Amino acid sequence: MAEKAQAAGFTTLQSLMWPEFGICTERELYLRTQGPVAVSDSHRELRFATGGEACFSTWFNLFNLEKWQRECGLSSLSLCLEGSGEFELSVFQAPASRSWDRVSSDIVNFPKTGADKGHLRVDLSHLLAEEHAEGVLYFELKAMGAGVLTGASWQTADAPKRQPKLALAVTTFRREAEVARTVTRFSAFRARSWMKDHVQMIVTDNGQTVDLEPPEGVSIIPNENLGGAGGFTRGLLEARAQGASHCLFMDDDASIHMESLERTWMLLAYATDPKTAIAGAMISEQHRWAIWENGALFHTRCQPLHMGTDLRDMGAMIGMENKATRPVPDTFYGGWWYFAFPVEEAKHLAFPFFVRGDDVSFSLANDFNILTLNGVVSFQESFTEKESPQTWYLDLRSHMAHHMSLPALDVGAKGVLKIAIWFFLRNLPRMHYDTLAAINLAMEDVMRGPQFFDQHANMATRRADLKALTRDEAWQELTRAAEEALPPVRYHPPGRWTRLAMKLTLNGLLIPGFARLGRKITLEAPSRGHIGYVWGASEITVLNADRDKFYTVRHSKGAAWRQTRRLIRNARAFLKAYDALAADYRNSYDGITSEDYWQAKLGLKTNADIQQDAAE
Repeated sequence: MAEKAQAAGFTTLQSLMWPEFGICTERELYLRTQGPVAVSDSHRELRFATGGEACFSTWFNLFNLEKWQRECGLSSLSLCLEGSGEFELSVFQAPASRSWDRVSSDIVNFPKTGADKGHLRVDLSHLLAEEHAEGVLYFELKAMGAGVLTGASWQTADAPKRQPKLALAVTTFRREAEVARTVTRFSAFRARSWMKDHVQMIVTDNGQTVDLEPPEGVSIIPNENLGGAGGFTRGLLEARAQGASHCLFMDDDASIHMESLERTWMLLAYATDPKTAIAGAMISEQHRWAIWENGALFHTRCQPLHMGTDLRDMGAMIGMENKATRPVPDTFYGGWWYFAFPVEEAKHLAFPFFVRGDDVSFSLANDFNILTLNGVVSFQESFTEKESPQTWYLDLRSHMAHHMSLPALDVGAKGVLKIAIWFFLRNLPRMHYDTLAAINLAMEDVMRGPQFFDQHANMATRRADLKALTRDEAWQELTRAAEEALPPVRYHPPGRWTRLAMKLTLNGLLIPGFARLGRKITLEAPSRGHIGYVWGASEITVLNADRDKFYTVRHSKGAAWRQTRRLIRNARAFLKAYDALAADYRNSYDGITSEDYWQAKLGLKTNADIQQDAAE
């Protein structure tokens, strides 16, 4: 391991993260200051005058003592600071079950000479005793005079249990600018990081359009467009071929702090369980201070964990992190915007969903010990913004296939049917009739069996079909004339009695002439997915987050009843076919997620081919 990661017998488990232009500049998520303190994000240092205070009780820079102790069995721990001057230094422990404690407090001076010049170390190994190893740690500094802080890290004298060889598998499709930026950021990070000899990047180019000279440590592989399932699987197969011990699935725009890679590597290196995997959190680019998902559960539907947690709120943030410390249930999964796992434990590769749902089945079908890690997060476009008939189609068919493929998710015929009905009823009052048609199509395709997914792994036909049926819900440019003609924006759901009356009538579907009687409203992007806002409306105009695009849906009894009758027919057929259908999915799952299947699907040599070549 390089000098910066391991020096004088100590290994850095976690160093400071800083605000970064282009990623996140919400300073309160990284540090809090009071009094005369100047912060340089670009130089990554703090300059203090007398009385200036800095606190690192933030999600990006606290240290999860309980998680590191439980998962890695640490026997030593210290806090190392770099800088100059005299400070009051306090270290706090914030457990979930009792009062927070000041576990270390002293007036400290950074040495001005000698081998320890500019470095301070506080031994915290006593906190690792079983009865105390709970909660999270953070530290505060108060300047007694002029001073500087240039770095801080949580370190151990323990030796790592392994030296992971980490392959970053990135899948891209015709996003040349984004992937070029990611490759450039990764290459710059790799050149300066102690991880250089332990990390590489594999870019799977599903569009075969990336014209980029790959720098050292980066491979670019042209690939048939079989979606995220095919792209990430190709990356995993290449990682195996290159001898990687761990693989990290990551988005092509890589909206992460590159230091997340170092934290991930360290936890994988020290984990006592070789099956340990790391699931990165997700934050919406719209509100970079709020968690969208810090891990998720899947059972009948996806349930993001800790959604909406305000990371600027210290109590809420530490409460979330303490909850995220607990062992996760078997239904926990990690999204493929950031998911690191041991290659050897990936017994099942992706199911050929194209996109949506491949990460769920991959997590649940394989026996990973999945953890989250504070500060390891990808900043993403909001899922609400991406919602379309195609995403509803993809989501429903994967939801239904999961429950029929994986015995642990068995909920029976009626349980699976309820999922489809829930999808339908979420869209019926919203007058998203294009989406209702897509939901019915998803049910019909699921009933064609797992062979349908195999035969339509590239989704070419269905993408064209879904594009053709998306008429009213297709985004249009918002011209000045269209903007001036917008109906009033609805900022709050209607009153209780209105909502009740509208629910009883399926938002006017049972009321004659409701197309004329209902309200015409506009919904802004944050309200788009909230069904409470639609009650009583017979025409809804939806705006995107940038307010430069829109679409309008209108009440139509004909379209609603046409899709409802189709749903009833599909429901009857599904219940009748369920037993044979579920058996088919379960019997096919091992084969359709095997390495031989994907090697053949991707046009690669199978293991049997390789063995035959060797014999000849």
